[in-house]
Amino acid sequence: MKIQEKMRKPMLEAKYLNVENTDRYRPIIRLFYLKYEKLKYWMYQEEVFEELKEDPYFQEYTMEQCQQDLAALASWGNLLTIQDTRKVTTIEEFKNKKFRYQLSETAVEVERMVIRIENLLIEGSSLEPTLLERLRISLGRLGEMSQAEAEKRYGWWNDLNSDFIRLNQNYQDYMRELNSVKAEEMMKTKEFLVFKDRLIEYLRSFVKSLQVNVTAIEQQLRSVDREVVNQILQKVTEYELSIPRMDTEIDEQMIYDKMKGRWESISEWFAGKDGMESEAGKVFDTTNEIIRKITRYATRISEMSNQGSNRREEYKKLADIFGKCRDINEAHRLSAVVFGIEKPLHLKGELSRETDSINSGVYEEEAYAVTVTPRVRTYKQKARRSGIVDRSKEKEEMRLLMIRRLEEERKLLRSYIHNGRLEFASLPVIEPPVRDMFLLWLSKALERKNHRAKTEDGQMYYIERADVKEYCMLECTDGTFQMPAYTIVLKMGNQNENVGIIIKPPMDFKIQREGALLSGERRAFIGRREEIPDGEARVSGGRESVYDQGRKDACSSGKLDGHFRI
Repeated sequence: MKIQEKMRKPMLEAKYLNVENTDRYRPIIRLFYLKYEKLKYWMYQEEVFEELKEDPYFQEYTMEQCQQDLAALASWGNLLTIQDTRKVTTIEEFKNKKFRYQLSETAVEVERMVIRIENLLIEGSSLEPTLLERLRISLGRLGEMSQAEAEKRYGWWNDLNSDFIRLNQNYQDYMRELNSVKAEEMMKTKEFLVFKDRLIEYLRSFVKSLQVNVTAIEQQLRSVDREVVNQILQKVTEYELSIPRMDTEIDEQMIYDKMKGRWESISEWFAGKDGMESEAGKVFDTTNEIIRKITRYATRISEMSNQGSNRREEYKKLADIFGKCRDINEAHRLSAVVFGIEKPLHLKGELSRETDSINSGVYEEEAYAVTVTPRVRTYKQKARRSGIVDRSKEKEEMRLLMIRRLEEERKLLRSYIHNGRLEFASLPVIEPPVRDMFLLWLSKALERKNHRAKTEDGQMYYIERADVKEYCMLECTDGTFQMPAYTIVLKMGNQNENVGIIIKPPMDFKIQREGALLSGERRAFIGRREEIPDGEARVSGGRESVYDQGRKDACSSGKLDGHFRI
């Protein structure tokens, strides 16, 4: 789309719809429009004032306000003014400039649009099957329009576009009404049953017209000669340019693009584009879905209306009828009527048959007792109470099993680590779980600035060279992939190394764990005091200084992983 300069300018003619004195401007414009419809084009200020004063809302309206409002509307281009000098007899009367006011052409279209918007919910929409037939007939005349007279061809083109626009707008409006909240509520009422048949018949008539006409239109569009279409569009454009217009500049290319775009829209609507489903097919599916929804609502309403019958009385009556049967054969015939396919009332049970023979009938089986519980609000089935079951043994077994499994996984992972180093370039063929765990270690360390992290069991490690340029092939049982030749170094210290924590005496302290602690002896002792900035006391392993929030006590850690506060 080409953005022209006039598209970027504000439309002052619509300004009266949303300004401070809109409650006065809109009645004035509506008054001029109604007079315009009656072919009364010019009005004096006094006439406008007298017309407005008849309404109770304008009882306190003054002539000065009327003059100001007319001047404002004239400045925005809504009103055209001309000075009336026919009855001027003095210079003072000439200077006072008695004007006549007329509604501008743009203001007429704006007000017409406003009236249309006001009546959107009042005007009823409809589905017109005849529009599809008219479109089919118009498209069938496409060949003869290439040689027809200019006026006839132009009229044919306008009728084709008008019918297509009406078809789209009417269908969209009607479907919007059927899918509205108000329609949904109406479909749930009993009164809808009376209206249901007429509505379904109306929709089916439209669907039938779609089936008949859309296929023919699609064939016409697929067999049409593109050169003929372009020739017709060019001639329609030339006729459009030949129409005399006052103070209006028309771009030929813009007119032709508009004509071509309309033709492509019609073609895509009926025949689709690039193998995609046409809009006509979507309309067909949507309409059928509406019909099915209406039918479901109607069925639901009918079922709800029949739920008032007393099933208990029905079963008692049925039992009395069976009791009056003379023999088993008569009971069989009665059962075929009552429990037959037309009205199944079968009782479902978990009957275990003694034989799988196809020659054995259901009447030869042993009787099966069915417990029927009443489905009423006053009845509630008693729940069985059971004491607390001691499952500590099962939990302990599961815990031990989990520990053994984790230990086995740990041993498997450690088997690939030599001298505290995990070199990806030297790894043999590994299983996918092992690969996933090693890559998890790698990603955790790479996400940190210092390229350090710790394993699931709390052991610290770091990446030796995070910027390694060499690549290696990691062989796995499910495939091979290329990756940088990283090396992970694990801190393999003495497991029995003591942990030293320096605190300010004689203060007590607690260790709050956040994660796993390595095995080994942990002792707290009194040490020296150092003045350091405030920080968070997080022990991360190694021999790093850590800080307590709000304290100035230096702390050093060996193999303690956790969080403590003093």
